Amino acid sequence: MSEPSPLARIRRFATWEPLLRLLWEANEEQLARPGGQVTGQVGTWGYSVPLGGAGSDLMRDLGRMLAQAGLEEIAFVAETSAEGRAVLRLMDPNSAVSPGIGSVHPGSLILVEGALPEPWRRRPDPSPGAAPDASADPVRLERVLRERLPGAEGAGEEELAAAEERLGLELPAELKALYRVVSGRWTGPEGDHEEMYRQEMAVGCELFPPDRIHRADPSTRPAPWEHGAMVAVGTAADDAVQDLVGSPGWLVFGDTGGGDRIAVDLTPGPRGHLGQIIVIGHEFHHGAGLVAPSLTAMVCEEPSRGGGAGTPGPSAVAYVNHRGVQSIEEAAHPGLEVLSIGVWGGEPFRLGPVLGLPRLRTLSAFPGTLADPLEIGQLAHLEFLELSPEDWRILLDAKAVPPSLKACSVATRMHHRPLEIAELSSEILALWGRDPITWTVLEGDLVR
Repeated sequence: MSEPSPLARIRRFATWEPLLRLLWEANEEQLARPGGQVTGQVGTWGYSVPLGGAGSDLMRDLGRMLAQAGLEEIAFVAETSAEGRAVLRLMDPNSAVSPGIGSVHPGSLILVEGALPEPWRRRPDPSPGAAPDASADPVRLERVLRERLPGAEGAGEEELAAAEERLGLELPAELKALYRVVSGRWTGPEGDHEEMYRQEMAVGCELFPPDRIHRADPSTRPAPWEHGAMVAVGTAADDAVQDLVGSPGWLVFGDTGGGDRIAVDLTPGPRGHLGQIIVIGHEFHHGAGLVAPSLTAMVCEEPSRGGGAGTPGPSAVAYVNHRGVQSIEEAAHPGLEVLSIGVWGGEPFRLGPVLGLPRLRTLSAFPGTLADPLEIGQLAHLEFLELSPEDWRILLDAKAVPPSLKACSVATRMHHRPLEIAELSSEILALWGRDPITWTVLEGDLVR
């Protein structure tokens, strides 16, 4: 008899029995209460399970099994009786549901297949008047690098031509001058870190070989919907670098050594230069910082690192709460894109001041902060909505869920039961014809 597939093993009670036994022992009092249950997540990235530090080897084994089955993570709800009868519910994969972060509750609900938050759809503004900085000098750049790195092995013309064909554009002259001296591919003796360090110091970054040059378009900076929807991008008239998630004109050719990417910018901001060098931070969802006005300036002169940002206008993202903006009126202006209403001890807010705003696409409201949730139905351009289960219930019962939504989220608290939240989420998904959230149910007896 052949071995069961990893997916088949995941759907067997015996696979989860050791974990269920540990959960029973660690949470016996909680499970003994009427309706008592424990919840958690197991993933290839780690786990979030109430075991008090026990069972780490078991969790790693389950994570490996998930990886073999092609699953990133799985959420579960477990119940046990005093006699050891166990019921385990595993949330089935669903392309319309993103995993909850550190929670068994669903994350974002993707209502429109393939939909992305607006900043990830934003493309760079054209910059027809942009020109290279006066410091750009491929001949000088190549000469300085050969002086610094005598005997270095550069990339061949065929390798550069292959990179151009793959990228669909001609590499900037400065970039080709750099690669004619240094290939970015390590060819020295293994462990010769001194030579590697010397090359990095000469160039100013960890240089990628030509076959790793890539466009830093928005797909290279993925983010969960619930995070991406809270982002707003906007380029001011005096910005050197366009404020974007990514651009097909950001050609990444190196790394800072800490995960931030170094790129040639072919789509500069209004005050930038064609071919300027930027750094794309890996800890941020959007934007890039100016490093130098040209590759020549970065290598041959002192880089002028900076944010590349101009004078800010009214914020496109407003946080209304007891420590931030104190009213909806104060937050409202024609450029408002994201409104987040957080913890608030005063009277609930009316949405009147933001009704009709042309760019408002995201609303997130903490439980109890809306005087009349039905006002949400008047937000004609809303793409993302995050509400408590109670407010969602009001909208669903009144058939007032905005049809313009592309994604949404049910904001949960500790007392919300996962199966009830999944049922509510399925009701929302059904409005867009999306598949409901389903569970695989496994039952068996535990023996102490």
